[in-house]
Amino acid sequence: MQEAFTEGGWGMYPTTLAGFALILTCLQYARRPEARYVPLMLSLGLVTLMAGALGFASGIISVLRHYTGAGSDAPTSELYVGFYESLHNVRLALIMSTLGAIVASVGALRLARGAAVVSRAAVD
Repeated sequence: MQEAFTEGGWGMYPTTLAGFALILTCLQYARRPEARYVPLMLSLGLVTLMAGALGFASGIISVLRHYTGAGSDAPTSELYVGFYESLHNVRLALIMSTLGAIVASVGALRLARGAAVVSRAAVD
């Protein structure tokens, strides 16, 4: 995992920060499902995905700049390695967003069960 983080470059840092903030917010929502957490979860999920995409795009731009430089005789395999390393940002963003969504689903389930109990009590 540390090797993947290093290979991903600087884009891994904002992706990690946004991802951890997302997961912490989702954990809070899972503990206490309140509507005030929903906009924050959505925006942090979007920021996490965007940070991963930005890291990927920056990596691809860097690879292409070095690959197509004047007099470059770099083999095509170096281009593939650059794409591989840049994709670590996207992978981290997807992992963090998926974990956040799973944790948030626990809160949504608790909210739905609580609403069902309240509605049954109102009927009785």
